[in-house]
Amino acid sequence: MLKYIINFYRVSMPRPCNGESLSEQKKRLKRLQWSTFLAATFGYGMYYVCRLSLNVMKKPIVDEGIFSETELGIIGSVLFFTYAIGKFTNGFLADRSNIKRFMTTGLLVTALVNLCLGFTNSFILFAILWGISGWFQSMGAASCVVGLSRWFSDKERGSFYGFWSASHNIGEALTFIIVASVVSVLGWRYGFLGAGLVGLIGALIIWRFLHDTPQSEGLPAVNQPKEKKEMNAAEAADYNKAQKQVLLMPAIWILALSSAFMYISRYAVNSWGVFYLEAEKGYTTLDASFIISINSVCGIVGTVFSGFISDKLFGGRRNVPALIFGLMNVAALCLFLLVPGTHTWVDVAAMILFGTSIGVLLCFLGGLMAVDIAPRNASGAALGVVGIASYIGAGLQDVMSGVLIEGNKTVVDGTDVYDFTYINWFWIGAAILSVLLALLVWNARNKEPE
Repeated sequence: MLKYIINFYRVSMPRPCNGESLSEQKKRLKRLQWSTFLAATFGYGMYYVCRLSLNVMKKPIVDEGIFSETELGIIGSVLFFTYAIGKFTNGFLADRSNIKRFMTTGLLVTALVNLCLGFTNSFILFAILWGISGWFQSMGAASCVVGLSRWFSDKERGSFYGFWSASHNIGEALTFIIVASVVSVLGWRYGFLGAGLVGLIGALIIWRFLHDTPQSEGLPAVNQPKEKKEMNAAEAADYNKAQKQVLLMPAIWILALSSAFMYISRYAVNSWGVFYLEAEKGYTTLDASFIISINSVCGIVGTVFSGFISDKLFGGRRNVPALIFGLMNVAALCLFLLVPGTHTWVDVAAMILFGTSIGVLLCFLGGLMAVDIAPRNASGAALGVVGIASYIGAGLQDVMSGVLIEGNKTVVDGTDVYDFTYINWFWIGAAILSVLLALLVWNARNKEPE
């Protein structure tokens, strides 16, 4: 049984070329590249719908007395912690896996979990299911990054990585608009059902349109010498050596910490932003979700242009734009959290700045800067190191935010009143630390294994 599973997820065997002319071969390569890129982008966006569904429903769940703020923080952190572990292990596995099968499996399982959550009231069962979802969620990003490395040359990778990173924002926007609309009309249980159906559609898209390797389609490898037709023992040893080198690179771990603090600020807004606007500023669930969704839409602009701008204007270096947009992230959080009163235009402006800055930082701090300085055949491992740190940070944020929110809640005339002072400085402080850590690897360079 185990042998069958290993063989099922093994990298596809190369297929012989079918006698095409060079021009026909290039045309087919371009078509399969776009098919893989678009499937990865929209498929991973649908991963996010299944991952963020709970964030839209927190206030209705608290209002119904199903779970407390602290319990919701613990539940949310379970997903992040299992996701962090999974992202680390699956980053290594994805380098050696059939990414089509690997990625489809992850989305299929997390979609089924969302369908089950709509029928669950038990805190323990809810946390277990959400944790299972987190581990399978981790199969998505690693598959996509490995796919980009297999299908696109070094000169193209930065730009396509930037475009692919927009999948985060596409998924977030779909969650805060579609799921919030379902919750507002039918209740929070149907929100999980809607997210699950979106995930099932995404799994079908990935299975149909994502492709494993150029070699498995009878095409020459994009990023390897043409004479390498399959992974032999020597190549496997090269993978091991490259992945070990990643674990010993201080710059990778500093970037991982920087990304972790960025993820605290990112998921502070994504996990608790709707709750914050409802509890602190009096918005409805739909209005609060719409405002938070603006950051996701604007994030598409940041991610789409991040790789292109860094490749074309900064010669492939990511440090200057990472600093600029890191400071923008700090400014956006200050605007969102520290301006008193309810001013829709201020909250919208804050989300525009926040979304744009996070969109760029997700591309750079969340993966590309580490991939750039890691050995080429260990890109999945580099992403795994950054990923585990990032989502440990996100998980700690969810627990601490839930505890701080509930711990600073009072009941006045039967109404819950929240004091978000400590939360504000926790979220803003994390964004500042992220910027400072990124400055420590300003001149980091790629070092291939010797």
